[in-house]
Amino acid sequence: MGSRFASAALRLLVCAALLLGCCHGRFVVEKNSLKVTAPDDLKGTYECAIGNFGVPQYGGTMVGFVAYPKANRKACKSFDDFDISYKAKPGAFPTFLLVDRGDCYFAKKAWNAQKAGAAAILVADDKDEPLITMDNPEESGNTDYLENITIPSALITKSFGDKLKKVIDNGDMVSVNLDWREALPHPDERVEYEFWTNSNDECGLKCDSQIDFVKSFKGAAQVLEKKGYTEFTPHYITWYCPEAFILSKQCKSQCINHGRYCAPDPEQDFSKGYDGKDVVVQNLRQVCVFKVAKEHKKPWLWWDYVTDFAIRCPMKEKKYTKECADGVIKSLGLDHKAIDKCIGDPDADEENPVLKAEQDAQIGKGSRGDVTILPTLVINNRQYRGKLDKGAVLKALCAGFKETTEPAVCLSEDIQTNECLENNGGCWQDKAANITACKDTFRGRVCECPIVKGVKFVGDGYSHCEASGSGRCEINNGGCWKDTKNGRTYSACNDDGCKCPDGFKGDGRHKCEDIDECKERTVCQCKECKCKNTWGSYECGCSGGLLYMKEHDTCISKSGASEAGWGFLWVIFFGLVAAGVAGYAVYKYRIRRYMDSEIRAIMAQYMPLDNQGDVQSHSHHIEM
Repeated sequence: MGSRFASAALRLLVCAALLLGCCHGRFVVEKNSLKVTAPDDLKGTYECAIGNFGVPQYGGTMVGFVAYPKANRKACKSFDDFDISYKAKPGAFPTFLLVDRGDCYFAKKAWNAQKAGAAAILVADDKDEPLITMDNPEESGNTDYLENITIPSALITKSFGDKLKKVIDNGDMVSVNLDWREALPHPDERVEYEFWTNSNDECGLKCDSQIDFVKSFKGAAQVLEKKGYTEFTPHYITWYCPEAFILSKQCKSQCINHGRYCAPDPEQDFSKGYDGKDVVVQNLRQVCVFKVAKEHKKPWLWWDYVTDFAIRCPMKEKKYTKECADGVIKSLGLDHKAIDKCIGDPDADEENPVLKAEQDAQIGKGSRGDVTILPTLVINNRQYRGKLDKGAVLKALCAGFKETTEPAVCLSEDIQTNECLENNGGCWQDKAANITACKDTFRGRVCECPIVKGVKFVGDGYSHCEASGSGRCEINNGGCWKDTKNGRTYSACNDDGCKCPDGFKGDGRHKCEDIDECKERTVCQCKECKCKNTWGSYECGCSGGLLYMKEHDTCISKSGASEAGWGFLWVIFFGLVAAGVAGYAVYKYRIRRYMDSEIRAIMAQYMPLDNQGDVQSHSHHIEM
């Protein structure tokens, strides 16, 4: 009897050590804000802790009023038993049900509130303490309702809860706004997220929910990853065995690498089935599958492997083995030798670098707390709280994108409401050109002047947007006036703005009117002139067969104009002839002089010239 008791005590101690071995850091309570808008003496913003069940509205808000029930104030029983209903009537505000902590699980309170018609549940703490995270209950009895909870939940402090109760009991209406817009960081156009999970499929509801989530979310996760919208990393929790128990049977069955990396026994029975060390090895294999797939630029294959392994290699069918895992790896075209090398030797008395990195990652850094709950989703370094459901998680991921950078899946009707569809979201629009400043985002619409075909619009986005820069006239004529009559088109658009063209007057944007130059007597003012106004211009003629000269605004005789024209031509002709004769004379004179100089030079070599008399006489004397 004493031996069996000691063995049982050892098992409990080892399990506790495994669960607590690495938890020397800190747990961060994830929060959202609750803003009271009425009554005046309660106005303000209060913190509340997000429950780890239901569906928090990440990236959004909910407006409603707080109700505190007359009976069943801890919400541990169905409100139907007390003939109490909070189902909203058409046009009425949603009800946020305030209940007291105690006597039953937090999730049970949320389930009863949801069945009664509440849109959200606020649980008031029963002691003065910092906020805590309301977690799912450990499995006991019927907990099927956990998967059906869809309303958001929040824990509030005792002092704030007491204030709410007092005001409500006095008959005042308490209006509040639950706000999750800043519950997750949203710094840029890519979301980084981690999924802390386990390959164990014999841990009941939590294990079932993990694999169900992986199967349902796989398609969306792979699309987001392939297109570069997200960066996903899977992680696995392991614990170390206390040094005093390393050589014990329990540690040897639950740990690898001499007690350095351990997992609880899947069935919590050391005498049958698979051991904790089998789970650690399969977890390690899944990490290595991800690492090898990522090295080959295909990290999304992790989702295929985990899904296929769960289907093809379950513990219940005794297929939770390396041989079955290798078959899945081969079917996906992954390098099993590289994966085996990554896994290393589980029996070696040394650290495994992959699992050591996993243990280090469990410790919280910055705003993220330690990972102590399985499963855990971490989005942009903040732990997700709520139901592990495809729709709920996708909403949370979408809340992690910077406004206007979300992928199309985040803007679908199943995820959010497109506020631009109603009254254009109150933003500027040009219906004629089908251009709008309204941009639908996951967090709501923004009014921002658009860029269309490389042309940037500038303005406040609400009442005014105007095309700017070169090419602006190509987009709906730059928002300027334009009209066509009698085959002629005029536009007020230019690179500098909207200005009515010559012949028109107006603001250039909405209206340009033809200027009647004849009426205003700005043209065609000579005595014989006849003025006729046209759209955008004018026509000026002359009476008595005269010819109008526009540059001089005068009329002249057609015959006089003809004679003057011929006289001008004769002047030009004779001028050209005179220029030709003069040119020829100059040419002849220059040629003659040149020829004379050449001839004189030649003759000087053979005949005496006048200026060479003495030389010639002397030469003749010698010849005699």
